[in-house]
Amino acid sequence: MSKRERFDVKHPDAREITDRIVHGAYITEGTMVAFPTCFPAVTVPLPGDESRITALDVSADGMVYAGTSGRASHLLVGMFHGVTGMVFDMGVVEGANQSVAVVCGRERFVAAVNGPDSGRLMAHKLAPLPFSLIQEWNISRSPLNEVGKELDGEKIVHMVGDATGAYAIGVTPTRLFRLDIASGSATIVDKLVGRGRLVRGGSGGVFGVDDDDTLWRYDTASATLKRKAVRLPEGKWSAQSLRWGRDTINGTLYTADSQGTLYAFDEGRGFSAPLCKVPVAPVGPMAVTLDGRLYGTFGDEMSMLFCYDPQTRELKTLGVAVSVLERRRYGYTFGDAAVGRDGQIFFGEDDDLGHLWMYFPKILPRR
Repeated sequence: MSKRERFDVKHPDAREITDRIVHGAYITEGTMVAFPTCFPAVTVPLPGDESRITALDVSADGMVYAGTSGRASHLLVGMFHGVTGMVFDMGVVEGANQSVAVVCGRERFVAAVNGPDSGRLMAHKLAPLPFSLIQEWNISRSPLNEVGKELDGEKIVHMVGDATGAYAIGVTPTRLFRLDIASGSATIVDKLVGRGRLVRGGSGGVFGVDDDDTLWRYDTASATLKRKAVRLPEGKWSAQSLRWGRDTINGTLYTADSQGTLYAFDEGRGFSAPLCKVPVAPVGPMAVTLDGRLYGTFGDEMSMLFCYDPQTRELKTLGVAVSVLERRRYGYTFGDAAVGRDGQIFFGEDDDLGHLWMYFPKILPRR
């Protein structure tokens, strides 16, 4: 099936975007690198049907941690600082085939994974820095530890970390919970219907989708939950497609409704007026680089990248992801995104033989 046919089957009304893709509208700004799930020329990548990267987080020292979905779920660590340059498979989670979240704490990370009938929380210590792979190298694989057994195997919908790195806040289909990352114990906060992805705001609150197009807010400092705390803007909203991008400097959040209209959210001021609209819905994974610009994907099955600049209020479409360094690869579907230590954007490729993509944005003049 050609690119045009693959896109038109899913989006018969998206001829303009299809034409751009077919006629070579690949990434037009910055540089993308598709990194395989291995140590190149030393180890082999994950099996193609176990390598869909659907969960990402970056630790304070710049390591990127990931979880995969497919026939089986693996937990990975990506090392790209110092003399490294590898993605290491930390292990397979027995009985799991879906990774929904990864949260980095102070000394270890926690991954939320699901199997056909149940969910589990797995923890592992963070990889040490500095690390050298210049000549002789040895990385031992230690066992993954199951934590949060108080959840009784209930599936995990999503999970995020608090501002301190001490706790992870998550939801199951029926409950809101708080996990102490160090001890591995989970506390049930309240009963609620967990739906969609969670996000941490700039003032310590964690938000999730509530009833009647509203968001609930969990205050991590006081450990209190407020239902229907914030009303979503006018638009068409879907908990399943709701995505968030977070500015790690000032805490501003970005999201979009199911028609692709982009909004900003501040805990103190609430939602902005509509900022812009992407050419083709839905909006996919997003992350904010260190200068405040928002990067993300739009469209399904054959997505493209966009950049929104809050200073100029300009939306730019950047094209389809392509990596031409060492080995050519095209990226069409992504499962999660996170900003790296130096402002690069990590995208997890949600496709067979998935790669960990790094996007190095164009450097803007000083303002």
